[in-house]
Amino acid sequence: MDNPILSIELFGTALVVTGWKIVGYAGVTMFGGRWVVQIIASTRKKAVTMPRLFWYMSLIGSILLLTYFTFGKNDSVGILSNLMPSAIASYNLYLDIKNGRKLKREAAELASTSNS
Repeated sequence: MDNPILSIELFGTALVVTGWKIVGYAGVTMFGGRWVVQIIASTRKKAVTMPRLFWYMSLIGSILLLTYFTFGKNDSVGILSNLMPSAIASYNLYLDIKNGRKLKREAAELASTSNS
């Protein structure tokens, strides 16, 4: 994963891409892209909303970045800066899934009582 996959010169500076950097780039893209998902969902709903995909992207992006900073870069600052977001995304995803199931059960119960 440390071997160069791509090496180019850009504005007089060597740009070297390794497997670990691809993991890092994927994490940054996922973590940053979650805001695009959020703005699209909020625009459609005409209210601020956090769709479940936002939390999945947060968690996956954080895990990819944690992997990059732990194994690819061995950077404690990067590790610490992605630990908290991964924990928060995990908790919010758990709550979203749990509350989604609860709402479906309540809707099913309401539908069954109204059909009686």
